[in-house]
Amino acid sequence: MSTRHILLGLLVTGPSHGYDLKRRHDERFPQARPLAYGQVYTTLQRLVRDAVAEVEGTDSDGGPERTVYRVTEKGREELEEWAAEIAPPAPFVANEIFAKVVVAILSGGDAGAYLAAQRAAHMERMRELTAVKTGRGADLATVLSADYALNHLDADLRWMTTTGARIVTLTEEVDAG
Repeated sequence: MSTRHILLGLLVTGPSHGYDLKRRHDERFPQARPLAYGQVYTTLQRLVRDAVAEVEGTDSDGGPERTVYRVTEKGREELEEWAAEIAPPAPFVANEIFAKVVVAILSGGDAGAYLAAQRAAHMERMRELTAVKTGRGADLATVLSADYALNHLDADLRWMTTTGARIVTLTEEVDAG
């Protein structure tokens, strides 16, 4: 996910300071990794440097003084271009789970046991996400975000089942290669 463009998207709704942008990010993308304040402020500095955002002024709002940022016309144009780009499907299909299966085979470990343990971890995460999305007061963004993660976890589980059924053949190929 592009932090740059997410922050621009949040700024397009109106001027904000870093603290508010972080809070709004974490609310709008509830299942995403929360942004660190340092990441927010570093990104804001880059946005200003690149002239896609600018400092509007400062605001104390009864607390410490905070710099308020706003999106520029150049920023709006960049955001529109980014939002219209089709996200390419992942160009490579190797992932950590597959790598660990192969390494388990190479090192004489038990790839089947690893897959079973990984399956259990995926199932636990799926239960957690299901509880989040069906919890009292879950908003649509939370439900959609959880659904996205659940679908990816489900795809991983299906892959693990297929790989488990082919583990003998995979082991023969890895050992021969």
